[in-house]
Amino acid sequence: MDEYFNQMNKIIKEKMTSSRIRFMLQDVLDLRKNIWVPRRGDQGPKTIDQIHKEAELEEHQEQIKVHQQLLSKKERSHTPGGGPNSQPQDDGCGNTVPISKDRPIDTNRLYKIIKSGGMDLNNLVLAPGGKAECKGVWRSWEKGCSGGTEAKPASADQESGRPATSTLNHFSALQQTSSLLSSSDTDHRDRDHFDRSGHVDGREGNPITKRSFSRESQERGGRCGESAPTPPPSLPKPSLSEEEMEKKSKAIIDEYLHITDLKEALQCVAELNSASMLYVFVRQGLESTLERSTTVREPLGLLLHQLVKVGTLPTEQYYKGLQEILEVTEDMAIDIPYMWLYLAELITPMLHEGGIPMGQLFREISKPLVPLGKAGVLLAQILQLLCKGMTPKKVGDLWIEAGLNWNDFLPEDKDVNKFVTEQKVEFTTGEELGPKEVVKKQLLSGEELSKQLDRLLQDKADNKHIMDWVEANLDEEQAASNHFVRSLMASVCGIAIICEHPYKAIAEQIMVRAELLQKYLNDEEKELQALYALQAMMVHMEEPANLLCMFFDTLYDEDIIKEEAFYKWETSKDPAEQTGRGVVLKSVTAFFTWLREPEEESDKE
Repeated sequence: MDEYFNQMNKIIKEKMTSSRIRFMLQDVLDLRKNIWVPRRGDQGPKTIDQIHKEAELEEHQEQIKVHQQLLSKKERSHTPGGGPNSQPQDDGCGNTVPISKDRPIDTNRLYKIIKSGGMDLNNLVLAPGGKAECKGVWRSWEKGCSGGTEAKPASADQESGRPATSTLNHFSALQQTSSLLSSSDTDHRDRDHFDRSGHVDGREGNPITKRSFSRESQERGGRCGESAPTPPPSLPKPSLSEEEMEKKSKAIIDEYLHITDLKEALQCVAELNSASMLYVFVRQGLESTLERSTTVREPLGLLLHQLVKVGTLPTEQYYKGLQEILEVTEDMAIDIPYMWLYLAELITPMLHEGGIPMGQLFREISKPLVPLGKAGVLLAQILQLLCKGMTPKKVGDLWIEAGLNWNDFLPEDKDVNKFVTEQKVEFTTGEELGPKEVVKKQLLSGEELSKQLDRLLQDKADNKHIMDWVEANLDEEQAASNHFVRSLMASVCGIAIICEHPYKAIAEQIMVRAELLQKYLNDEEKELQALYALQAMMVHMEEPANLLCMFFDTLYDEDIIKEEAFYKWETSKDPAEQTGRGVVLKSVTAFFTWLREPEEESDKE
C-alpha cells in the first residue's frame, strides 16, 4: 500500500503541471491515509453551555479591544509634539501639516524668499488683521491658511474708497469688520473719545452700557448691509387621529381615577388641543367605567362636568360621545343588568351648577332611546340620584321649570301614572307627598357625615349644592346639632390648609364658604362649637405655629364668628374642652391683643 502511495506521489510530481489537479489528487491521498483535516471544524449542534461560553468569550474580546483603543488614545495624547511618536499638527486653519524632524531645511531658499521683489512686507497681513511686525518667513503661515493665495493688487473698488481684503483666508471676515469699524471710528473721531476708565458715548457723554452698545452694533450692522436672520414661523400643531386620541384619553382617565387629581386632569385634557375630537375622550371614559364601581363612575362624571363648566369640553362633543354609547345600550343591557343605573351615575353630575340645564340634557340623551322605549327608565334613574343631593320637591320644581313631560319620553301605549308610581318619581307631576310618603332620613354617624362633607368640598361643589344635600339627607334636628356644626367647620378649614412647613391657611377657601358657614352658625352657641372644633383640630395637628391665628383673622373679617363668641371661647372653663387648651390659647395671644385695641382706644377717647 505504501508503494502505491509513493508511486502516486512520484507521478504527481513528474507529470502534473497543473497545481489545481495536483492538489486535488493530494487531497484524495490524504483522505485515504486519514490524515486530511477539514478547513472548518465540525459545525454540528451546540449545547446551551457552549453558546453561553462563546458569548462570554466574544464579550470579553470586545472589552479588550475597547480597552486597547483607549490606551492607545491616551498614549497619543500624552506624547510631546517633538517626540518620535508625534502626530500631524493642525496649523490653525483646518489643514493638518505633518512634521518630520529628518526633513532638510535649506536656509538659502529662505534668504531668496526674503530678497524676492514679489513680496510687500509693508502690506503683509496676519490674521486676525493688522500689520505684521515680523519677517517674511511667517508668510508661509498666511499662505497655508489661504490655500496658497497671494495678495492681489488694489482694485478699482479700493480706489473708490470701498474696503477690500488683501488676502482671502479664514479670517477675512474679521478683517472686513475691523476695517469697517476703523473707518467708522475715523468718521466719529471728532465726537468720540476714549479714556482709561472705559468707553464713552460721544453723542451724550454717558458711559456705554450693554443696551447702548448693542444698539450701536445694530446701527453699524445696518450700515454694513447685515440683517438679523428671521426665525422660521411656527408650524401649527397637527390634529390627533382617532386612534391617537383614544390612547391619550385612556392614559389621562387611568391616571385621574388612580390619583383623583381633578386639576391635573383638567390641564391634561386642555393640553390635547383637539376640541373637535373630545367626543372620543367622552366615549372612552364612559366605556372604561361603565362596568366598574360607583366610586369610579361618580368621579368621572364630575370630571366631565368640570370640563363643560370651564369650557374645555363643548356640549356638542359631550352629546356626540354619549350618544355613541346610548345607541348600543339595547345590546349592552343583556350583559349589564344595572346598566341604566350605571349610566345615570355617569350623567347626573352634569346637572350640577355650571353644567347643562335639565331640559336640554334630557331632550338630547333621550333621542336615541325613545325609539327603543328606554328613555323614561334612564331619566327616572337620574331623577332618583338627584334626590340624594336635594329634596324631591326641588327636583320636581326643576322638572316643571324645564317644561318636561313624561309623554314625550314614554311609548304611546305606556300608562304615565303607573310608570311614575313604579319609579317613585311622583314629585315630577307637581303632587305633594302625603304623610305616609315622606321618606325617613337616615341618621349619619360622625365619620360618615365628615366623609360626605369632605367629598362635596373636594369636588368643589357650590354652596347651594351643599345646602341642598344637607336638606335632602339631614332632618332639621340633625342640621341644627352641635355635631353637624363641628363637622362642617372642621371640613371647611381642613380643605383650606396647605400641608407644608410651616402650615398655611388659604383665606380664599374660607371666604368662598362664608355664606355656607353663616347659614348654619346662626347663633353664639353654634359659633362657640365651631371654635371648639378648630381647637380640637389644632391639638390633633400638634399645635402648628400661627395656623389658628390665620383662621381667627379670616373668620372675624368675614363676619362668620362674632367678637363675643371669641371672648367666650377664650374664657371657657368647659372641662370637656381643656385638652391642649393652654398651648392653643398662647398661639392666638396676638389675635386677642389686636381684638382689644379698638376698645381701649375708644375708652380713652
